[in-house]
Amino acid sequence: MTLASFELQDVASKRRSTEPSVHSVARSARSPSKSRVDVAQITGLANDEAASRNATTTSTATSRTRKQKIVAHVQFFTLCWTLFLLGWNDGTIGPLLPRIREVYGVGTALVSLTFVFACVGFVSGALLNMYLTGKMSFGKILVFGSLFQVAAYAIQCSAPPFPVFFFAYALNGIGLALQDAQANSFVATLKHSETRMGILHSVYGIGAFAAPLVATQFAQLPRWSFHFLTSLGLAISNTATLALVFKLKDQDDCLRDAGEIIPENSSEGEKGAFKQIMTTKAVHLVAFFILVYVGVEVTIGGWIVTFIIEVREGGPSSGYIASGFFGGLALGRVILLWVNKKIGERRVLFLYGILSIALEITVWFVPSLIQNAVAVSIVGVLLGPMCPIAINQTSRILPRRILTGAIGWIAGFGQAGSALLPFITGAIASSRGLKSLQPLLVSMMGFLMVLWALVPNDRRLD
Repeated sequence: MTLASFELQDVASKRRSTEPSVHSVARSARSPSKSRVDVAQITGLANDEAASRNATTTSTATSRTRKQKIVAHVQFFTLCWTLFLLGWNDGTIGPLLPRIREVYGVGTALVSLTFVFACVGFVSGALLNMYLTGKMSFGKILVFGSLFQVAAYAIQCSAPPFPVFFFAYALNGIGLALQDAQANSFVATLKHSETRMGILHSVYGIGAFAAPLVATQFAQLPRWSFHFLTSLGLAISNTATLALVFKLKDQDDCLRDAGEIIPENSSEGEKGAFKQIMTTKAVHLVAFFILVYVGVEVTIGGWIVTFIIEVREGGPSSGYIASGFFGGLALGRVILLWVNKKIGERRVLFLYGILSIALEITVWFVPSLIQNAVAVSIVGVLLGPMCPIAINQTSRILPRRILTGAIGWIAGFGQAGSALLPFITGAIASSRGLKSLQPLLVSMMGFLMVLWALVPNDRRLD
């Protein structure tokens, strides 16, 4: 029995020395006693070879080191801080509008130039972003955009003459458009982008919630423009953080540092994609959807305070209603994530839109200060998830090779809505009064639903 075993081992040894490795795999599969060991060894070697080949080009989430995980969290939190400042900026204007009108002695139509200058800045920033993408690194564009904000707030904090004060909004718009575009494009490439996009835009809502709490206090002080000193401090911290974390690197390098999967045809493949972006119908449908959405969002946050004061006869503390709206916006982007997944992002947006229209109609017809404040806050909750859902839909339907540039254009162009629609509201209100605010908002929300119905469904376009 021992001799037979020895002979069998000797024959097997000779066969292993002369047969190709693929035969060894086949033989081990036929040998119950050794198959698990041999296959495991061969599979292990194959995995080692594959890992060594891919180590320099991409990393998967399951193989990330502790350092890479920390880098990923720091990068995401840094972009959240950038979106916080974007929300802070949008939440500032509402409580300060009545004081700006008083200080500069201008009417509703003229003070609406605030939004015109901002609109010019946003559109310019969106176009500039597409031009710079591929010519300048991701990190450099972020820092470059943040410097526009620093310059804008440095001008505004001294309460300069009326034309100079409003020109600063154009500089601010360029900076915000560049940063918003790059931040959204980056997060759209990450794993679990739906959840992260919701959190990112929730932080925007937190910034917009915090700003009126501070701006309302400054609006009642002699040195009202010192509110922009607070904004300047936040902007400087944002610039420093972006420079330290992203180190002026390309997007792919930042993803690699964080151990994220670098998608095919990422930012490197999008250089010169301007023409394709501009000729893709889905890009413009989503861009106009975001423009109207952001316009509705900022029109409510920007004009609701003046509406409550003049139409509902609210007091100086009416500025806190803007905080309630933006607080609801931030809350909705987090607490409704499970609803989005349960119903489906495309369908649930129609539900949110219908409910928002119904609540806005109650603000229109119910002359109650408390009811209006509560309804506006709930509208914020329902509007909150819409922007992240639209960006997620974009990442599903567009080719990877133009995704970064397309999301950049959508985010930048869409941000112009935060200036365009509030300006239209101010222009109409100057002749018809602020009672026109609610019917305008209801009609814009209805148009928003029409645009969403036109956006392509879950399929990647060729």
